[in-house]
Amino acid sequence: MDAALNESAREAVDVDLAGLADIYSSSGEADLVRRIEDRLAVRPADGGAPHYLLMRTDGVRLAGDLEAWPDLDAAISERGMIAIGHRSSAHARSTRLAPNTWLLVAHEVDPASTLKAGVRTVFLVGGAILVLVVAMLGKLSADRLKRRIARINRTLSHPDELASMPELPRRARDEIDELAANSAQVILRVRNLLEAHSDTTDRLAHEIRTPLTHLDARLVKALETQPDEQVTKRLTEARSEIRRLVSMLESLLDIAWSKARLSDRSALTPVDMSALVTNLCELYADSAEDAGLALQWEVQPGVVLDGDEAQLGRLLANLLDNALKYVPAGGTIRVALSDGPVLVVADDGPGIAEADRTRIFERFQRGPDVKAGEERPGAGLGLALASAIAQRHSMILECLPSATGALFQLRRERP
Repeated sequence: MDAALNESAREAVDVDLAGLADIYSSSGEADLVRRIEDRLAVRPADGGAPHYLLMRTDGVRLAGDLEAWPDLDAAISERGMIAIGHRSSAHARSTRLAPNTWLLVAHEVDPASTLKAGVRTVFLVGGAILVLVVAMLGKLSADRLKRRIARINRTLSHPDELASMPELPRRARDEIDELAANSAQVILRVRNLLEAHSDTTDRLAHEIRTPLTHLDARLVKALETQPDEQVTKRLTEARSEIRRLVSMLESLLDIAWSKARLSDRSALTPVDMSALVTNLCELYADSAEDAGLALQWEVQPGVVLDGDEAQLGRLLANLLDNALKYVPAGGTIRVALSDGPVLVVADDGPGIAEADRTRIFERFQRGPDVKAGEERPGAGLGLALASAIAQRHSMILECLPSATGALFQLRRERP
């Protein structure tokens, strides 16, 4: 025990001496004198009182509570025991701060420190045992809490399995039971809202598309009567408007459907994106050639994504349709798929202004014809639907800066 206390005192002297030497080298002699006086003004609670002596080699005393320099060689930073008064001794060490300046640091070892150290050891051992017991009880409680929270997480992650979950306690025992009950109620409410939304949109689609389809059939019958050229032209334009309205309605419903299922991944299945992109590019190659465009694609094999294959195909088709609409004859459309997955659709057309790169993903936003200054035909829903499908798959569709033309990139959201 005494050996440990003596070693602790020697270490305290070394640390104290090094700190004062650093103060001298960085702030100078005046600051060192102030620091020594500050340390002498505070007596440590453990009884190991410090003592200092800062003096010149010519015997001029600068600071400290020691009156005379002991038999310690400052040139070699000698250490040793020195007498403090008539009854005490201290571990001391000297050093030379400058050619004409010496510093001595000493720390007493309190005779009562052995008893204090013993008491301290008892408390430390007892505290360690107490901490161990508390830790074991805490781990048991944490494991139980973890199991209960895992049950809530399973319910939130797989809402379709809520009906098969064990019945929740009717009366909450604590906050966790209350959280579990509230979570179950929220899931049931959201499910009911989604079912009501789905039913409403299905009814809306049916109620609007059915009369439009009937109207289109009547126009077909009217055209079969072979009216004059002017009437035929008007009827044909009316049919085009009907098809445009039906297409716009379907796009709006698809956008609403995708946004309503942002957090629902239960219906997603592995999709071979490499095969999907290759097949669509091959399908669009003829259309691009007819429009006087070159369609090039580079697809990394084996890229798989959990998703809805029909929706992902719609996303890429909308991007390709957009490129075919705006790239002038003689231009090139490039499609690239790499692991990540990262899908890029780029072209060398008129491009998109920086101020419009976010706006184009809003509904009913259409880009102007750069050459004619007129808007292209369309409802402005293609990119809005593509963005909604991307969000449905926890991905981001964005328009990035490009030296020429437009560049669209589909990638996973960063965590």
